[in-house]
Amino acid sequence: MAKFEKGHKLATGRPKGALNRSTEQAKLTIARIANRGLDNISEDLEKIRKSDPIEAAKLYLKLLEYIVPKKAQMEISGQLDHRIQQISININKGTKDELGN
Repeated sequence: MAKFEKGHKLATGRPKGALNRSTEQAKLTIARIANRGLDNISEDLEKIRKSDPIEAAKLYLKLLEYIVPKKAQMEISGQLDHRIQQISININKGTKDELGN
């Protein structure tokens, strides 16, 4: 009777990261459907825009998220060491000629 060494495998099996046939076929089918949809997206958006412009605008904005990156929100906090000592406001009443303008 043959003995096997520890860690020895009879077959190598599927390589790491390789998809099985059904997963590969499913991904290919979804990619084909998506490509067909992208080919017609301009006409579809135009039809939606004519019937419901607000919904079309929402769809445009959703599509833009995949093209234009969102800006990260930043919060800046701190303390100023300067104090305001005096604020002067002069209000002059009169015509332009009286004010020297």
